[in-house]
Amino acid sequence: MRNVGFLLVLLFVFNACKENNQLEREISKVDIDFNVERFDLDFASAKSEDLPKLKKAYPFLFSERIPDSIWIERINDSLQRELSNEVENTFSNFNDIHEEIESLFQHLKYYDKSFKVPRVITVTSDVDYRNKTIVTDTIVLISLDTYLGSEHIFYEGIQRFLTLNMKRSQIVSDLAANYSERYIFQNKPKTLLDDMIYFGKQLYFKDKMIPFKTDAEKIGYSEEQLDWAKANESEIWRYFIERELLYSTDSSLAGRFIANAPFSKFYLELDSESPDRIGQYLGWEIVRSFMKNNDVPFMEMLQMEADEIFNKSKFKPRK
Repeated sequence: MRNVGFLLVLLFVFNACKENNQLEREISKVDIDFNVERFDLDFASAKSEDLPKLKKAYPFLFSERIPDSIWIERINDSLQRELSNEVENTFSNFNDIHEEIESLFQHLKYYDKSFKVPRVITVTSDVDYRNKTIVTDTIVLISLDTYLGSEHIFYEGIQRFLTLNMKRSQIVSDLAANYSERYIFQNKPKTLLDDMIYFGKQLYFKDKMIPFKTDAEKIGYSEEQLDWAKANESEIWRYFIERELLYSTDSSLAGRFIANAPFSKFYLELDSESPDRIGQYLGWEIVRSFMKNNDVPFMEMLQMEADEIFNKSKFKPRK
């Protein structure tokens, strides 16, 4: 009987993999046509007399409140040139990222027939790591100077938990997060569970839109951090349940378990070992459990309230 059960599990996994492979083959046929416009290179190679041409090609990047003299000063600035050189050296070949963005757009178009491919433009932003990527209906901006590599000298003085994801492998993950915000709906969060499910939806959105990325890349963890979260999932869940945190409206909980930080704050000795955003990770596992145990279309799930998803998820933590 034990062997029969094992064979049934293997058959289920085989069929699931077969269906996923067939779906991905279908999505790969979705026609997407776009170019990555390298404004960063255009600006780096520009001379003062080229400014009018740049402003005509990229009018939305030039505020009317800033006089031309400021832009010309920036063109000739030695620090800006150094930054541009580092970006050009790091991103001399953009083919891998182009392919990942194309796949993201194919998945978006497959699940949302109204999706229109935007202009994709690379820029520099004086290492504005709070706005690494910007997405609108018609334009995507990627600040390449925020993806030079976790150990880059330009990032000295920026906290490690932030620089961990300032690398090229995170570009498409950040774009997917931006796009998820356009599809996810929930009422204004009141409880920790609300926040957990919101970000669980965002991470599940990445499962669907960028399945070629690892789970660690989707959530922005190192492999070691992800392994820690999996190994301690049951204990973390017990901590949340015993202290009745899920439905707590204590606003400090988001800072402890949802927000970017050096680590999650259990106020225990293990804190320094834990990755930040552990509430996001648990929310992801809850949403995955919900989708596994309920016949609900993916895009419809993104509109559901947190309580309903949790109550129907049948979530059980790893042991």
